[in-house]
Amino acid sequence: MRLTRFTDYSLRVLIYLAVKGEERSTITEIAETFEVSRNHLMKVVQELSHKGYITAIRGKNGGLLLNRAPEDISLGTLVRDMEHELTLVECFGDHNDCIITPACQLKPILGEALTAFLAVLDRYTLADMLGRRQPQLAKLMQIPTAEM
Repeated sequence: MRLTRFTDYSLRVLIYLAVKGEERSTITEIAETFEVSRNHLMKVVQELSHKGYITAIRGKNGGLLLNRAPEDISLGTLVRDMEHELTLVECFGDHNDCIITPACQLKPILGEALTAFLAVLDRYTLADMLGRRQPQLAKLMQIPTAEM
C-alpha cells in the first residue's frame, strides 16, 4: 500500500506547523521548505482547513496555524480523512468486474491487513511524530528556535 502525495503533504504541513508552534506560516514558506508545488499545497491546506486540522487566516498578518493540539491529531484519522480511495484492489470498489470474486479470499485478507495498518496509525498522534526530535526537525526545516 502506498499513501498518496496528498496525504504525504498533509503530514508534512502538520509537522511544519507543529514545529513552528504559535508563529504563523505561509503556504509559500512550507512549499519552499519541502520543495513541492505551491499550487498542490494550496489544495492540501484547503482540505486540512475544511477538516478542522488547521486555521487559515487571510490578510496581511495572516497565515496558517494548527487548529488542534498535536496530541489531539490522530494519524489514523488523518489518513482516513485525506485518503479518498482506500480500495486496495478492484473488489473493494463499486465497479468490481473481477470474475473470481465469489470464490476469492483476497478481499477479506487485504481488508484485515488494511484494518491492522490503520489500527497501528490510530495508536499515534502528531505529537508522537515530533517527540524529542522536534529540535532536529526545526533545524532540518530551517525554522528558527530559541536554541538556534
